[in-house]
Order: sequence, then C-alpha cells, then structure tokens
Amino acid sequence: MKYKNSTHFTHGQPDKLGVLITNLGTPEAPTKQALKPYLKEFLSDPRVVEVPRLLWWCILNGVILNIRPKRSAHAYSTVWTEDGSPLMAITKAQHAALADKCRQQYGDDVVIDFAMRYGEPSIANAIQRLLDQGVRKLVVLPLYPQYCASTTASTFDAVAADFTKRRWMPELRFITNYNDNPAYIEALANSVRKHWEENGKADLLLMSYHGIPKRYLTNGDPYHCECYKTSRLLAEALELKSDQYMTTFQSRFGREEWLQPYTDETMKSLPGKGIRSVQVLCPGFSADCLETIEEIGVENKTYFMEAGGKRFEYIPALNDDPAHVDMLFALINDNLHGWRIDKETRKRQALAKALGASD
Repeated sequence: MKYKNSTHFTHGQPDKLGVLITNLGTPEAPTKQALKPYLKEFLSDPRVVEVPRLLWWCILNGVILNIRPKRSAHAYSTVWTEDGSPLMAITKAQHAALADKCRQQYGDDVVIDFAMRYGEPSIANAIQRLLDQGVRKLVVLPLYPQYCASTTASTFDAVAADFTKRRWMPELRFITNYNDNPAYIEALANSVRKHWEENGKADLLLMSYHGIPKRYLTNGDPYHCECYKTSRLLAEALELKSDQYMTTFQSRFGREEWLQPYTDETMKSLPGKGIRSVQVLCPGFSADCLETIEEIGVENKTYFMEAGGKRFEYIPALNDDPAHVDMLFALINDNLHGWRIDKETRKRQALAKALGASD
C-alpha cells in the first residue's frame, strides 16, 4: 500500500489538536550492541554530516561504526540510571507535566505526545498515535532553543517524510526556535540565581553550547548567532559584565574546524588566565544528557582542575523545572492560537457521529 491509512478513523469523529515534542534521541541501553544502530541512524543523516554520501558511507561503515560504539557505550554507562538514559527519563517527565497542563486547560481537545529524532519512540509512530486519536491539526516543538539545520531542520525532515506517506495529513505548525523567548531567558536566569544563592558566585559563568562545523555557519546556518544572542540576553538578565561570562562550543567531532572557542581548550586555559573558579551552564540543552552530565560534568571538569582550577560547578539544564514547563506550555499555547474548536463545531461532530451510528 503506497499511503498509510488511519485504521481507527471514523467519519464524524471529533477533531482534536495535537502537540508533538521531540528531542535528539538515545540508545536503548548503554551497550555496544545498542549503540551501533543508534549511531548509524544518527550519523547517516545528511543534515548531521554534510559530506558526499559515498565517501561518508565508507568512513561510517568501515571505520566509525567499528570503533565508536564501544567507546560511547562506556560513556553512556557512567550516566545511565534505573530509569534508563537521563535524556529519556527527563523527556518523559516534561511530556507528563505538559500533558497535565493540556488536560487542565483543554480537557480532551488537545493531545500531546513525544518522540525522538533517532531511536525510539520514533516520530513516525508518535504521529500515527496522534492521528489515531483524531488529531487533525498538529504543532511540533523540537526541544532545541537555538535553530540549527542539524537538529531542528532534521526534525522537520522526519515529519515531512512521514507526511509524504499518508493519505490524509494534518495541518502543521512547526516551531523552529525560542532562543530569545523572554520566559526561556528568565527561566535560565532563575536557575543561575538559585545556584548562586546555594553556592555563591564563581569567577566566570561559562555558557557551553553543542558545536557544529564552522562551514555550516559560513553557509548560512543561524545557530552560532542564536547561541550568542541567548548568552547576551542571559548575561543582561543576570547583570553580568563582559569579563564575567563567556560562550564556548563543545562536542566537536572529526578534524575540520568547528565553531570556536572550544569548551575543552578553554577549560585547559582558564586557570592560566587567573580564573580559578568556574560555573558552567548549557543553555542549548533542554534536558541533561551525556553531553552535559559526562562531557561537561566529568571530562571538562577534569581539564579545568588538572590545569590548576580550584572550583568547578555544573548548573543543571532546565529539565522539568516548573518554570521551564510553564514556558514550553506558553509557547505551545501561542501556536495553538486560532485552532481551538468551538462548542458549535463539537455539536455538529457529535450529531454526525450519532447519525452515522443510527445508519
């Protein structure tokens, strides 16, 4: 069959509004066997690695997938919890909190689900679940505050690819970013203020974002600019001077130049510049994961301390903090505007359903 049908569809069923939140993804277990298919799906995405496909296929399958899964599995094993990967557990908590707010405000009219761009639960399966419940209008919210083709646009690709296979596709609103959303900035600022109240300030507040190759920036990707805008707005909210904060980029891969300054090299150099205490925040991550817990909290802490640093603190991501959930819900509300189903429409749908049943 060329096009997917809605197996639970009935004419006259009440239309609903849908919300799909998404994040990057996670392997199902911290093992080499689980990492290999996850990394293959992730690194096969042409949005993630913009290299000629044949050349990249040889590198990926001949080298990377024979080396990296074991190394990544070890790293994941250090952050794995009883609830699985932190990213999965936190995304589930975010989904549950947002679903509760949707029920309180909209009753059964709005349905919310979550998915991962790579791995499970997949975007295609989440869309199917939403459509089976009568969703005819859909808001997609990738949990990436700063737009990047490697993350945000890749999510759109997955949604669009699924729609091309459907007989009846819903209306779509796709949220591309919220890097300068005032409530997002204030939630970040409050998380820092709370940390200061409990631990005091450090010499430097370092804001570390996931990196991308520099050529993506020169080719027009706005990610670099949006990261710096978030940092500037947050610094203004915290009334920080220019020498009290810094923006860096982490997680580079391969030999080509990525966005600079690099987080790891910065950590190694700070003590030599008189910075003996540092607090690190990762504003681009909506949920703590391997890149924040292990890469920042362990690896980069080690770089800083071994270089002569005296105090290193990681300020957690916003995760399912109530202020973060409130901000996300407000963002969803803004994008549901004009889509709310009125009572007269409900009556007509109920009547059509009753007439259909009587036949």
